[in-house]
Amino acid sequence: MKFNFTRALAYLALLFFSITSGLTLAQNYPTKPITLIVPFAAGGPTDIVARTLAATMSKTVGQTVLVDNKLGAGGTLAAAFVANAQPDGYTLLIHHNGMSTAPALYRKLSFNPLTDFEYIGQVVDVPMTLIARKDIPAKNLQELIAYIKQNSSKINLANAGLGAVSHLCGMLFQKAIGVELTTVPFSGTAPALNALLGGQVDILCDQTTQTTQHIKSGTVKMFGVTTKERIKALPEYPTLSEGGLKDFEVIVWHGVYAPKGTANATLEKIGNTLRTATKDPSFVAKMADLGAESVSDTKLTSEGLKSWLQTEINKWGPVIKSAGVYSD
Repeated sequence: MKFNFTRALAYLALLFFSITSGLTLAQNYPTKPITLIVPFAAGGPTDIVARTLAATMSKTVGQTVLVDNKLGAGGTLAAAFVANAQPDGYTLLIHHNGMSTAPALYRKLSFNPLTDFEYIGQVVDVPMTLIARKDIPAKNLQELIAYIKQNSSKINLANAGLGAVSHLCGMLFQKAIGVELTTVPFSGTAPALNALLGGQVDILCDQTTQTTQHIKSGTVKMFGVTTKERIKALPEYPTLSEGGLKDFEVIVWHGVYAPKGTANATLEKIGNTLRTATKDPSFVAKMADLGAESVSDTKLTSEGLKSWLQTEINKWGPVIKSAGVYSD
């Protein structure tokens, strides 16, 4: 085959132009609004974290950070959407523990949490609360457990859908007390909480970012937090471990992800923006008021998020498989 020097030179020039253009775009990032994809319903706990974070990031990054709720399949539709988005830094994902439970919950998963994303960092840790409708006849956790055992066929336990942390927390609660309850899945914790407030369901395990104000106002009845120690936002309420469910602990963690292949320069800017936003006094104050806790600097890194994701996959996989819970 005859070597065509002119054609080869043109190809190299085109390749060089493509590389330098990509670098220029990454260095100028961002030049338009960024969209933060939330896998759950508007008004829910992850949505609250996302919107607070987006508002704070907007101040730092110099562009508006929009929030887009893409519901369905326990958060996997949103994750798949971002995994297949253009890797230009303008479509990001904020997701909670669901990224670590999806591999065990779904037989046919269209993405791999450990290989199909770039990892930006964690955001906040959020405790869960065990709450019930305000007129349930129990004053503390032991009375609630006794009431449940006496009326197990009549009690229903709400959750935000298969794989949601409220679902996992509810599974652990049923296992801990040795009672299997009727579960009622919703399309998010916001509608689940509304059903609880309306008396249509009896019990719900939900994040402090959504329940704290209702607990303080008395519109729901509180039976404990899922952390090892009491939390600052609700110091008068015991942990579930204190109430008798030894070593009961469920923490909701949130991470930010970008599509695989996003330029390093873009990832660095997003990472710096995330770290600045999570340390912003207004963000810290808002999260603290809702019972959320700041994460360490190590967790705010790409390596920290990926390492934690692997740890959580190893933790929840066996629990889910032993319970025989899965979806096609």
